[in-house]
Amino acid sequence: MRGALVSYELRHTFTRAQVVDALTPHVATDQVRHGVSTYLVKYRTVDHLGAPVVASQLVALPDNGDRSLPVMSWLHGTTVTKTHVASARTDTNDHRAALLFASTGRAVSAPDYVGLGKDSPGRHPYGDPRSTVAAGVDGLRSARAAARDLGRRLERDVQISGFSQGGPAAMLMGRALQQEDADRYFRLGALAPVGGPFDISAFEKAAADDAVEKSGLYLAYFATAWNWMYGGLYDSPSDAFQAPYDAVVEELFNGSYEPQEILAKLTPAARDLFTPQFLEQVRNPTGELARRLRPLDTTCDWRPEVPVRIFHAKGDKDVDFAHARHCGAQLRANGAAYGLTDLGQYDHNGSVRQALPQIVRFFDAAAGRP
Repeated sequence: MRGALVSYELRHTFTRAQVVDALTPHVATDQVRHGVSTYLVKYRTVDHLGAPVVASQLVALPDNGDRSLPVMSWLHGTTVTKTHVASARTDTNDHRAALLFASTGRAVSAPDYVGLGKDSPGRHPYGDPRSTVAAGVDGLRSARAAARDLGRRLERDVQISGFSQGGPAAMLMGRALQQEDADRYFRLGALAPVGGPFDISAFEKAAADDAVEKSGLYLAYFATAWNWMYGGLYDSPSDAFQAPYDAVVEELFNGSYEPQEILAKLTPAARDLFTPQFLEQVRNPTGELARRLRPLDTTCDWRPEVPVRIFHAKGDKDVDFAHARHCGAQLRANGAAYGLTDLGQYDHNGSVRQALPQIVRFFDAAAGRP
């Protein structure tokens, strides 16, 4: 059954002072109020084909004595390495996000997504809407079951935030909860995406034009993942990738390599990594590729009935600020109220560290918390 709890185990217990130490100097700590216990939770969900799989997540609970807890879902950004997730490492922005939110009194579900996590089988279906929403919603269900075993109760309203890849994921998951009755218990409470590529067609075109940081890495991950999931992008790696990269690129994105290892084996520029024909296909998608891109160009094309604030930095060189405006324009066209916060001249990863304390304040206000 989807969302069924497979197992959970205590990972770490942090006192309030240890939470502060773990966040310093990366994230402001003035909002830390409680110690936190974190758990590795494994649960049942589905992949991009709808086939049953086991996924993992980090669940963080505040050590504040409250039996009933507000709940949030944190959806992480792009990672090419299985173990670069909150459930496996404590030195990531995603683990810090879970600690911060839990230290404010919230239960936090931070799914690794399908195919990511230390023991997760198979590849990650990068950017696939179906498995993304499934991992998030089923993660909430399993977090609720684990919390129940621990004598805690998760409240119904879910505040959802996510960074980079997790920005569109947050909007997809929010729409699923509000409009598609994705769960009989949980309901949408608020949305706060950060640095999200909300117009994926424009993002991939910019990568093809070498107009984003790490363009070759992003586009190679996209190309290999989507060809594996859906087919049709290329028949042979040599159709899309130039030699000698065509002989190694698909293995490099199997989840076992560190980003530095991948960058050492691939040229960073898309123009030197891909064939001209493939880059032109990305710049002007047609047919099946265009159809698959459309749902990720329209993750904000609906009307949330909850508070929404988009966070983005104009200094972001990975995901242009135009993506935040794209999301806002779609929300506005649907009559939705939203706010947009410019985080300033921070780079992509720096922007999320600036955003986290502001998201706490936004979520507190949305829920009427002091």
